[in-house]
Amino acid sequence: MNEFVSGNTENLEAAGEPPVDAATGKNAADAESNLKFRPEPAKGESEVDVLSEADASNEAAAPGEADTPDENALTGETFVEDAAENGAADLAEIIAQRDAHLADLQRLTAEFANFKRQTARRNTDVVAQAASGLVKKMLVVLDACEAAVSQGVAGIEPLQSQLLGVLIAEGLTVLGQADEPFDPEFHEAVTTEPSSDESQSVQLVAEVFRTGYAWNGRVLRPAMVKVRG
Repeated sequence: MNEFVSGNTENLEAAGEPPVDAATGKNAADAESNLKFRPEPAKGESEVDVLSEADASNEAAAPGEADTPDENALTGETFVEDAAENGAADLAEIIAQRDAHLADLQRLTAEFANFKRQTARRNTDVVAQAASGLVKKMLVVLDACEAAVSQGVAGIEPLQSQLLGVLIAEGLTVLGQADEPFDPEFHEAVTTEPSSDESQSVQLVAEVFRTGYAWNGRVLRPAMVKVRG
């Protein structure tokens, strides 16, 4: 092996090229150059320290990569800012849509509540009108019972009382009682007579010729009366 290396060295020298160090693979001239320009260690310093300082100076002399701004970092910050702005805009739009939907829901809820009240009132009126029509047809039966009782027909008064009790429980009101104030809404004056009481200031019902009836506040038939005063 040594003979082969020495032979190659002699061939390189004969060709005019510097010999190559077999251990390091470098030319002897490069090795001598490195030794020539290597700084001498100062007193108290080792050769390793001197070489470390030289490497540090070479790194400092190289173009400063740390001073170059990181384009990827800047791009990331810009992306985050843009995403934040877009997110804020999207959030504002979502909040506006939510408020609009909430207002629509509240409006529809109020309208539906009004519709339910109107429907319930309408249904109540329809039922009341239907019931009042039926009761109005039964007034002839009540008049017949009243006339029979006034003539003293036996067995009619209990029937009249029971029928009136059922109808009054459902909303029937009897109009026309003696000595009550005259009200043209509930009474129909057929005749009048002067009052013997000079202190009387209002007209009173003196006599009832025909009983009147009202159903749940609505007059079915006013009472025919004689007015005093």
